[in-house]
Amino acid sequence: MLKKKSENRVLPVHIAVIMDGNGRWAKKRGLPRSAGHSVGARAFKNIARYCNKIGIKYLTAYAFSTENWKRPPEEISAIMNILRDYLKDAKNFKADNIQVKFLGDRARLPEDIRILMKEAEEGSADATGLKLSIAVNYGGRGELVAAAKILAKKAKDGVIDPENIDEAALGGQLYTAGQPDPDILIRPGGEKRVSNFLTWQTAYSELIFFDVLWPDFAPKHIEQAIGLYNERERRYGAIV
Repeated sequence: MLKKKSENRVLPVHIAVIMDGNGRWAKKRGLPRSAGHSVGARAFKNIARYCNKIGIKYLTAYAFSTENWKRPPEEISAIMNILRDYLKDAKNFKADNIQVKFLGDRARLPEDIRILMKEAEEGSADATGLKLSIAVNYGGRGELVAAAKILAKKAKDGVIDPENIDEAALGGQLYTAGQPDPDILIRPGGEKRVSNFLTWQTAYSELIFFDVLWPDFAPKHIEQAIGLYNERERRYGAIV
């Protein structure tokens, strides 16, 4: 049971989460890694709905990185099948008034998944609740390179003056353009690194780590993270 929430607490506007530990969760139980990903997918849906319920405006989840292609083919296939199942079920998020968006390079993804992604985005575009972003085939450095290429081409074509390129201009070419930067970056699983996730956007995010593996991650952990967030003083380099 969740503890009673403080009436004076401040909710973060944007939470980012690295969904880490699915494979280790399965290994500890003598199960195939795919089983961990399946349970992790259920945990993700539970967390998304909880964030929507308590009034979080943005949630960004790291589902599949550009580096994850190095994993065994059977594990990649299992992850893609789970993603297919999620996308076919995405209409349920629409019923929850959750808007869905996907971040990352879709070119390498199977065509049917790309079509389902587009349908999920278009079908939830008018939702006014949680704005849920799911990073698939995503890498923070690759995102910055892609944004730089766009700006370079615009400068070459005379559309923009290179001297006018600033942080806002670069940020406007990222997958997350128009969204506020994450207030919190949560990583369960025991690792303490950001693993090429939202490299630009998390420059001033509060980093919160949990030893719990992702399939066991629950609303109580979101509440713990919000509690820690409220204990921290965010100065952005200034003196308060």
